[in-house]
Amino acid sequence: MSNHFKILRFKCKQQKKFGGKSGSRLLGLTQHGLDGWAVRWMRNWLDGRSQRVVVNGSMSRWKSVMSGVHQGSILRPILFNIFINCTLSQFAADIKLNGGIDTSEGWDAIQRDVDKLERWACVNLMRFNKARCSVLHLVRGNPQYQCRLEDEGIESSPAEKDLRVIVDEKLDLSQQCALAAQKVSHILGCIKSSVVSRSREVILPLYSALVRLQLESCVQLWSPQHRKDMELLERLQRRATKMIRGLKHLCYEERLRELGLFSLEKRRLQGDLIAVFQYIKGAYRKDGENLFIRTYCNRTRDNGFKLKEGRLRLEIRKKFFTMRVVKYWNGLPRVVVDAPFLETFKVGMDEALNKLSWTRCNGQFKNQL
Repeated sequence: MSNHFKILRFKCKQQKKFGGKSGSRLLGLTQHGLDGWAVRWMRNWLDGRSQRVVVNGSMSRWKSVMSGVHQGSILRPILFNIFINCTLSQFAADIKLNGGIDTSEGWDAIQRDVDKLERWACVNLMRFNKARCSVLHLVRGNPQYQCRLEDEGIESSPAEKDLRVIVDEKLDLSQQCALAAQKVSHILGCIKSSVVSRSREVILPLYSALVRLQLESCVQLWSPQHRKDMELLERLQRRATKMIRGLKHLCYEERLRELGLFSLEKRRLQGDLIAVFQYIKGAYRKDGENLFIRTYCNRTRDNGFKLKEGRLRLEIRKKFFTMRVVKYWNGLPRVVVDAPFLETFKVGMDEALNKLSWTRCNGQFKNQL
């Protein structure tokens, strides 16, 4: 992501499924195993319908129903599954198009791809909802080219939410951290006002099931980059542990030891290391070949499975998952890295993290084994 290479992300939403004319969507069903009688029955049941509205005894005029399937009918999901599985090879409610722009030719290539998507949507009766389409220009100094859909310009967006994660045009995740903190604060408020007991047996399971889930969902993607965001999330766990009877007078670190918990920063590191194990030796091994590079070394003090640390110019790149986790993985003992199974790795990793001491270094934490 240099100053001469800009990233554009085009996101479009499809209109309501089966919102068009019902009869046109029944065409071609005979080619997928349905006989003519079944298709005619569906068409007769869907066509020629009318409806009116009744409010306080007053009735509107009858109006013809031009599209859609009866609400509550199982025919709608059945037809939709047939349409998707038999007519389209792939389907997604959201479609995203990413591309790099360093010249005007690069922009023209992206616009051609958008035009192809538009033609595909029209042919397959899955037209896009232009009001919900947007363009996100990433990296500073982006030329802000305007994307067009059906000869209409698509508005640029300063931030987009994808898989419940908000990313802005600067790749800053502070908005996501603030949103997660707001949700957790509301949940803690509900627990405090609705749960009378303050015992450890009641509060701790509620915290693990309701609160921590919001703080760790997809955290490998949106792990906080700034110290202020880390402190914002950590304050929420401080608040939760203070709710437990008999622990309020203790300091935060002592409360964590008493409850057998890690700080959220250690929890994020724990999740990162588990993800690395899955990519290197576990279920995601095939994808991990493109994420990490193994370095071979004959030194006996190494853990035997070190990863290569890349040299990066931009500070933001150092916060990405594939970069920030390398030094911690390389610091694990050999017996942990050589674990044959994930559960064995988790046990050894927890022991290593329990021995891990943390010192503040230039606003960040640095591990010392």
